[in-house]
Amino acid sequence: MSNGLKMWTLTLALSAGSAVALAETCELTITGNDQMQFDKSELVVGADCDKVKLTLEHVGQLPKAQMGHNWVLTKPADYQPVAMAAQGEGLDKDYIPDDDRIIAHTDLIGGGESTSVTFDVSDLSPGEEYTYFCSFPGHWVAMKGTLTVEQ
Repeated sequence: MSNGLKMWTLTLALSAGSAVALAETCELTITGNDQMQFDKSELVVGADCDKVKLTLEHVGQLPKAQMGHNWVLTKPADYQPVAMAAQGEGLDKDYIPDDDRIIAHTDLIGGGESTSVTFDVSDLSPGEEYTYFCSFPGHWVAMKGTLTVEQ
């Protein structure tokens, strides 16, 4: 291999490494409590984010069988149908249906626990609002909010 080709290969490799290094994972945190409430009704993802790591913390004390929480993301039109389908899934499935309309979701957790999910922002359209909710039976009516990616 000539020195010129080696230098070009090294430059290309460094450029590829830089592109990976520029990928930004942004972190969001939301809490749920024993009063069936999220602490936020709106989440905003920065325009520079390539991935989002969302952490759900259950700040209550009740067990997940009694007051479990998860975080499910869908398009607004899919929110109610997915939430209704989730009701029949059961605790062993974290009340998460096998449904392509779900963009991202966490595991179901109980008081004092936390869980995270990481998802690609490329799956979302900047400026469009998405709906997040807890799919535990009955919670989805009160425990919901919007997630938006900045333009």
